[in-house]
Amino acid sequence: MSKVAVVYWSGTGNTEIMANKVAEGAKEGGAEVEVFEAEGFSADKMDEFDAVAFGCPSMGCEELEDTIFEPMFASCESKLQGKKIALFGSYGWGDGEWMQNWEETCKNDGASLACDSVICNETPDDEAEANCVNLGKALA
Repeated sequence: MSKVAVVYWSGTGNTEIMANKVAEGAKEGGAEVEVFEAEGFSADKMDEFDAVAFGCPSMGCEELEDTIFEPMFASCESKLQGKKIALFGSYGWGDGEWMQNWEETCKNDGASLACDSVICNETPDDEAEANCVNLGKALA
């Protein structure tokens, strides 16, 4: 049985909804799952998991939340080489550039993206929730 971490930051609750759906999918896929808010996760936990789903909304000028999530994620980057990961998040404006940049960072760090990232505008609709469940299954 694989172990999957779902790590997220959410300001409005939209990314939290997505994180719970990712966890649901990973459990359906047969994985043991732990869900962490960004404050509760760090690089030293990366080796405990076979796969990690990271979730963060777009903030500012299409960037990761910079006071809690980004520093945590930056600390984990050295552990991404060969790690199976997936990315998800919501946005309120823009066109998803933050996710494209984030994916590129992960690829440059040597991460193995398990599936296409999931983004949604504002509150996840039924399609976005289903995509999050499928993302979780892809990690399991």
